[in-house]
Amino acid sequence: MKINISNVKHILNEIGVVPSKDYGQNFLIDENIASKIVSLLDIKDDENCLEIGPGLGSLTHFLIENTNKLDVIDIDYNMTTLLNIFYKDKNINIICGDIRKFDISKYDKIISNLPYNITSELVLYLIKNGKNVKRMVLMCQKETLKHFIDTNGKEYGPLSVYLHLCGEVKKIFDISNSCFYPIPKCKSSIFIIDLYNNINRDENFEVYKFCKIIFKNRRKTIFKNLKSYINDDTIISATLLELNIDRQTRPEQISPHQYLQLFRKIKICLEK
Repeated sequence: MKINISNVKHILNEIGVVPSKDYGQNFLIDENIASKIVSLLDIKDDENCLEIGPGLGSLTHFLIENTNKLDVIDIDYNMTTLLNIFYKDKNINIICGDIRKFDISKYDKIISNLPYNITSELVLYLIKNGKNVKRMVLMCQKETLKHFIDTNGKEYGPLSVYLHLCGEVKKIFDISNSCFYPIPKCKSSIFIIDLYNNINRDENFEVYKFCKIIFKNRRKTIFKNLKSYINDDTIISATLLELNIDRQTRPEQISPHQYLQLFRKIKICLEK
């Protein structure tokens, strides 16, 4: 069923549900936007697709038109019960559960209107555990997107380093808050993550943890922050010199690839 402004309130009233703030439920009610978002997934034959947090099925309706290998998972029993009614005659697997406890390794494509309260946690989980994922089409708060997209400046941090080491991250478009019910306080953004082939997820995750230490005091220089990781001035100075990184550089001025190089060089030194 297409979800729009004319039927969303009626559906919620019929099932006696009030949108949950705990689950970050703001339902997309613009059919054109929903169709456009699904088209970005670029589903191919035989690809396994997963939708996370389908809610009332704003995206689900269009996904079913594009694939017969679709799983959807929602933590809210009310939503999965409703979707089972809507799509009882369709080839779709509807699961009630917490995505953070769900095996996502078999999926080729993932799409989600990310719950606002666990956005960063969920993106990290998807990248770390989506071992066969080729593309993710995700929606988040417009301001939150900077933490995923930026590779310099005050919003840049460990999660962005991790994402850019694992794939190409790009913003596609913004969505007005008037396209949702209830109307959220902020705009949303759609972005795509195209995962690289043969990602070394274990190493990249170690770089992520390394960067969490480095960015802990982002006002300090890279030299001083590295001392929190390896208390050896000689090794730090030699490593920075070899990588052509000025010791006065701030953490937010170093690229994801440079962080990978830094991690590898220092790891070698620690293992000697």
